[in-house]
Amino acid sequence: MTPSKSKIVLDDDQKFALMKFRRSVADILKPHHDDYFLLRWLRARNWNPEAAEKMLRQSMKWRQQWEVDDGLKNWSPPEVIQLYHPSGTSGYDKDGAPVIIVPFAGLDVFGLINSCSKQDCVRATIRILEENLALAAQTGINKLVVIFDMEGFNLRQYAWRPAAELVLSMIQMYEANYPEILKACYIINAPRVFSIAFNVVKKFLNEYTLSKIQIFKSDPKKWKAAILSNITPENLPVHYGGTLADPDGNPKYTTKVKQGGKVPKSYYTKNLEVPDNGVNKKEFKTTVIKKGHKLTMDHIVAEPGWEFRTEGHDIRFGVTLKDENGVESPAIRHRRVAAHQIVESGVLSCQAPATYTVTFDNTYSLLRSKKLHYCVYVTPPLSKMNILPPEAEVNINPDDEEIKEEKACVKSDK
Repeated sequence: MTPSKSKIVLDDDQKFALMKFRRSVADILKPHHDDYFLLRWLRARNWNPEAAEKMLRQSMKWRQQWEVDDGLKNWSPPEVIQLYHPSGTSGYDKDGAPVIIVPFAGLDVFGLINSCSKQDCVRATIRILEENLALAAQTGINKLVVIFDMEGFNLRQYAWRPAAELVLSMIQMYEANYPEILKACYIINAPRVFSIAFNVVKKFLNEYTLSKIQIFKSDPKKWKAAILSNITPENLPVHYGGTLADPDGNPKYTTKVKQGGKVPKSYYTKNLEVPDNGVNKKEFKTTVIKKGHKLTMDHIVAEPGWEFRTEGHDIRFGVTLKDENGVESPAIRHRRVAAHQIVESGVLSCQAPATYTVTFDNTYSLLRSKKLHYCVYVTPPLSKMNILPPEAEVNINPDDEEIKEEKACVKSDK
């Protein structure tokens, strides 16, 4: 497609805001950052140049932390993401915007979180956005169209806190770093329970994003008409009203649109990297805690983390800390955890080093021993694993030594 951009039409106040914004961020702009790029940030901040500058500088800091413009391009996703992360680009809409299709039923969040790091899930999402934005830049439209197929949507897995936190953090990441890129979003085959989830999600979406979303129930006649009004059949799989299919006739066009699926348990705990200078990996140990007994482990660390599961029955779990003065207090109150149903994981963010005692307690059980698979490890401070940088870190200077040191820290966290 030949790149084509519509003429920018602005009133006098908007022209002045753009001029002021361009001047204030001149030190961080790249050659491809044209007025269309700058206007995205201005519109996202209601034409306030100061607010737009803060947003852009923070986003540039975020791009450095996640190595979006260099290291991420050469990053090889874990096998489980390559095989079971559902999404694909089927073509372009009538204006040249790439069309991303996400078969949500194939998104096994529980399986992915248990098979790779959350950072890898974030990296995979960033790369999908960046690759499609590169396609959009070639056509000159610089926007994306997304089709979320909610057929088979299951609210239960998003009631699991780690899954909900991951999804919401990625939504926040999107809103903070990709303003005004959504041309249209079609949410199709939405079951009744989807409204519960969307009522939570929409609190994290800005007005622009919400204005681009259309939600359809399981009524193909209605959602196909809406999609085909914007996308020609030759750019859509047969399943969505188009003409694209696999060589074997599969209407979902799986050669381009990965369907995801249930992650096999053989991937669980595989290649789980701990961001502790890239040296160690999580090694899960297995033990049997006899009835009436408990397992305790002492760690003198800055921030402990854990993941564990049991077979068949629950276990009581808790963490106690002892400070430098020998005073003990509960860090995680001891309670019975249904780790036989869902993998339990967590990290303690601590203000100062102390001795932490991690306890798996089966003393309450007089009849059953418990088989436990566990991993207790040390992580860097949580602030270094945040998806978004702190608001204070918005001053960008390519020659700033602090940025170089931060980049080195991020590299060592992988």
